[in-house]
Amino acid sequence: MRSLAVLGLLVVLAACSSPAPQPAAAPAPRPVCTVDDIGVAGDPGTKPTITVPDTCTPPPQLLSKDLVVGSGPEVVLGSTVQTQYDLVTWSDKRELDASWFRGETFPLENVGDAPVIDGWNEGVVGMREGGRRLLVIPPDKAYGPGGRGIAPNETLVFVVDAVQVS
Repeated sequence: MRSLAVLGLLVVLAACSSPAPQPAAAPAPRPVCTVDDIGVAGDPGTKPTITVPDTCTPPPQLLSKDLVVGSGPEVVLGSTVQTQYDLVTWSDKRELDASWFRGETFPLENVGDAPVIDGWNEGVVGMREGGRRLLVIPPDKAYGPGGRGIAPNETLVFVVDAVQVS
């Protein structure tokens, strides 16, 4: 009889105890960003302001979007383009470089084989003089494991103005 009482007490205690803690649910994965998720303010001919979102992850491929389509000659392979640009790094959302700071255009000679990152050689083709383009460049088309003050495997966000195409 005594063992039945102890067993009954154990059953009651088990029913009253707190449930075992459950592991915390993993946060939902963030979606991959598109060019439309990135904010750009300013018109061609003026220094832009770039806003990289916190709500999505960087895209794994090169993305581009004409913010303003120019009306002049088109950039083709082999072109020379005088550009103005602004660069923001994805991971820390910091403006890292801008031709605007130097007060002169950046010459991009022999597009397709220019001595710049692949993302630029590929990303400016098709722009027209007078246009402004947003480029989101993944690490494999930028600096990869790092270089020139860029963190390893950094995604780069550029706004590029095609000032003159020849």
